[in-house]
Amino acid sequence: MPSSDTDALLFDLGRVVIDVDFNRAFSRWAEHARCDQKLISERFRHDTAFERHERGEIESKEFFANLRESLQIDISDAQLLEGWNSILVGEMPGVSELLANAAEIPLYAFTNSNRAHEQCWSNQFSGILSNFKQVFVSSTIGLRKPEAKAYDFVVREIGLSADRIVFFDDLLENIEGARARGLQAVHVKSCADLANGLAVLSPRPDISLPMTNFR
Repeated sequence: MPSSDTDALLFDLGRVVIDVDFNRAFSRWAEHARCDQKLISERFRHDTAFERHERGEIESKEFFANLRESLQIDISDAQLLEGWNSILVGEMPGVSELLANAAEIPLYAFTNSNRAHEQCWSNQFSGILSNFKQVFVSSTIGLRKPEAKAYDFVVREIGLSADRIVFFDDLLENIEGARARGLQAVHVKSCADLANGLAVLSPRPDISLPMTNFR
């Protein structure tokens, strides 16, 4: 659990604020390519091109060319983009109320995301994203989690000591990276983890939601 001595909250977006399901992309791509979805799932990797795309080092056209080759499918960039954007499912259950209740502390977000996805989620989820003073996107800052320089950049931009910031993320490697740079961090494996972490930080008794709201 984080310390109650906190001056800012920093949230990952995927699987913390916005639900993400890569199987939706695999299904769309398999349909377009007329192949077995299992083959797509087995071939998909967070490889060098994936990471470079998230740092903004390559554009979608180059990433899709690499993806087409690695997946061994012959579909258009438009079809790849359709599946790519379909991974954004919706808001995580209960997160909108949790963020609203936590807003007595300044809220920020830090996400590993590419420009194509940012164009999609920034419009689709503009309502819940309005809770954040600033959203740091890896493809804009040229750095991605769990790189040490990425956390250092975000901490400098927020303008606080790292130990006064609590970071919420669903990936353990990102949590460990944040802690190594001095941030407090909460590993979010479920919406209950997020609610419990925020409950420690807020003086408001209604920060927690009934467990029936979580899945």
